[in-house]
Amino acid sequence: MHEAVVSKSPGSKASEMPGSRCGLMGQCIGEFIGTLILVFFGVGSIHVAVVSGAHMGSWEVAMVWGIGIALAIYTVGAVSGAHLNPAITFAMAIWRQFPAKKILPYIIFQLAGAMAGSLILFGLFHGMIEQFEVARGIMRGMPGSELSAMMFGEYFPNPSMLGTSSLAHTQVPLATAMLAEGIGTALLMGFIFALTEKRNTNNPRNLTPLFIGLSVSVIIAIVSPLTQAGLNPARDFGPRLVSYFFGWGKIAIPGARGNFDFLAVYILSPIIGGIFGAGVYQGLIRRYLGFEGADAEP
Repeated sequence: MHEAVVSKSPGSKASEMPGSRCGLMGQCIGEFIGTLILVFFGVGSIHVAVVSGAHMGSWEVAMVWGIGIALAIYTVGAVSGAHLNPAITFAMAIWRQFPAKKILPYIIFQLAGAMAGSLILFGLFHGMIEQFEVARGIMRGMPGSELSAMMFGEYFPNPSMLGTSSLAHTQVPLATAMLAEGIGTALLMGFIFALTEKRNTNNPRNLTPLFIGLSVSVIIAIVSPLTQAGLNPARDFGPRLVSYFFGWGKIAIPGARGNFDFLAVYILSPIIGGIFGAGVYQGLIRRYLGFEGADAEP
């Protein structure tokens, strides 16, 4: 899932950009660490829910996600802006003057952080995962093993809620899954832009990371039955790669349906949705806010 952000609004000075004094490498390290934190707590909450049943509902998982994201933003926001999500990085580049030359480095380090977080989780939980699979007759890498693979990458519909049968697949077809991820990320990006807008007099200031985390939580609570609520290409693809190399193979890539549909649902849709949601905020909300200062542009 999901993520962050302190970044430059139109009209602000370049010297005010987070991490402007630490250089690109420092900012990329911030993205790596922040995304690792996000995945450790967020994806970790799914591990705990699946293998132990300790989280008894989607809202508990969603709250751990939200708090984990808030902590990640508080930790690295002043260094990198805490994008932690390629969809956010693209939206910031298009709508808030984030430098184009930083897009690829940010995404590479976000992906690396997501993979590192997943490797840590696999190291901690591999024994419990194996026992979970044995108890349920799951053969890793074979049809039905989405029930354990979902602890890393994401699947639609949510295997733990609707199962892995062909009937379950008909309940959430590709178009529905893409729409769910697109709408969820559009909402998230709109909330992030509102919460970080200096001209917004309701800006929560130092509580912004907490409210961004809560935004993720409420979106997860609605979207998770459909797609597990990814909202973040790095969050999906990093853990998915880890699961591919640790035995889930073709269930991870090209995916349970065998057609690389995860690329459309969990990578393309969040990027398009994020850009769209940010644009809606800029065009329909921000333009009607009062000016922050004489140099601000609508």
